[in-house]
Amino acid sequence: MLSRLLRRPDDDAVLRIEPMRKKDLSAIMAIEHVSYPKPWTTGVFQSEIELSRQGERHYIVARRDQRLVGYAGAMFVVGDAHVTNIAAAPEARRSGVATRLLAELAWEAIRRECQALTLEVRSSNVGAQALYRRFGFAPVGVRLKYYENTEDAIVMWCHDIAEPPYRDRLHELCPEATPEVAP
Repeated sequence: MLSRLLRRPDDDAVLRIEPMRKKDLSAIMAIEHVSYPKPWTTGVFQSEIELSRQGERHYIVARRDQRLVGYAGAMFVVGDAHVTNIAAAPEARRSGVATRLLAELAWEAIRRECQALTLEVRSSNVGAQALYRRFGFAPVGVRLKYYENTEDAIVMWCHDIAEPPYRDRLHELCPEATPEVAP
């Protein structure tokens, strides 16, 4: 109660990033079902949350006005980070949610001393591809019929993420993301 009284009026409009928790799953599943033709199950997310606790993954959620408006995750493999998913609620799209989530994942990869980021994106999702290009991702290949055995995935990589020019890019793209890493 006291925190509500002490909160500044504009605090609710701020995008807050927090670790994904099991209590978030109903809101995540609502976004998942409107974002993907073949959504992950609650069980998959529960497994990923458990792997996060073990340090093998990193899953986060974005909240605005106390409401979950997006989520993202990454897995870590031999010095690289693989972005597993990024999704924003339909009413929160094009408002900076995905940009912030991707920036937070990139900073986490840097904290973990990764040298590169990778991901797959639907060949039809030109909006996501544009976002990834802003972050320095470049297409390097195609996985045929990767999605639902019908749609191709474009494989994208972003290298040298631990170097100062990439850190500068992250600061420019999303100054509100918190690096918490040594310069």
